Parts: sequence; C-alpha cells; structure tokens
Amino acid sequence: MVTVADVEMAQQAWGNGVVEIAAAHNAGLDYVQRAHTHVEALYAYDIGPVLFKPTFAIEEQFRPTFEGAVSYFVASNGACPEDKGFAIKGWTKVRFENDDVVINGSTAMVMGNYFFTAPSGDEVKVEFSFGYIADANGDLRIHLHHSSVPASKE
Repeated sequence: MVTVADVEMAQQAWGNGVVEIAAAHNAGLDYVQRAHTHVEALYAYDIGPVLFKPTFAIEEQFRPTFEGAVSYFVASNGACPEDKGFAIKGWTKVRFENDDVVINGSTAMVMGNYFFTAPSGDEVKVEFSFGYIADANGDLRIHLHHSSVPASKE
C-alpha cells in the first residue's frame, strides 16, 4: 500500500535528481549519465507506458520514450531537437506543494505546484500532476507526468 510519505519521498528524490543533474553540468561532470540514472530510477519506462508532457515541450509535446525524457532533461541525444535541457539550467533547489494526493493501493496521483530555485535565488512556479506506480521492489515510479506554466491573468 502506497502512503503519502512514499509520495513525498519520491518527490524529494525527483527534485534532488534535477538539482544533481544541474550541479554535475555546472561542474563539468557527466550530467548526461546522471540524467539517464534519474529517468531510469524514477520513471516507469521499463514497466509500461509513461505519459510525460514536459512544461516547455511544444513541437514534440509528449515524451512516451525513455530517450525523449532524457532529451528533455539534458538535450544531449538529439531525440527532440527543440529541447534546451531543462535540468541543466542551474537549479539549486526544488520544492513541492501538493494540492491533493489520491492513493489507490499500489498507485498514487498527486497534483500541485513545484518551485525551482534559480542560481539567483528566484523561484519559478510550475503546476504539475504526477501519477505513481509501485515497482516490483515497492519503489514509486512515475507513469504520468504533466507540468505547465501557470496561466496568466490576461
């Protein structure tokens, strides 16, 4: 049975992974391998279909493949030429504010806002919905990831 604490731990791992990718990039380390590890450990591509709609994806809005997900994070493999490498923008912190968490046995759905701290200290607010499924080891893996910039009041 999945718990809210499990979801929060998975979110923390996701945020830490994004920060680690950025830090590896800034330090001249193998940030591409770090992105591969991030996607392998936290997304369910090896279990079944993953519905991934990244925030800034326009031409290739959806990323149903492992390679497409890695491309979004680090823009390294040419899978999606529009990608700029979301995770290599230098983020220093990621925090989640969940609006609601719905648990159904070995799955969970959660939506809310997450905030990315830029090197300047400014935060960027993004809306998200994540769906999690427990893998064979009981670890939560993302099988739905949708994020978007909040609508403007105009």
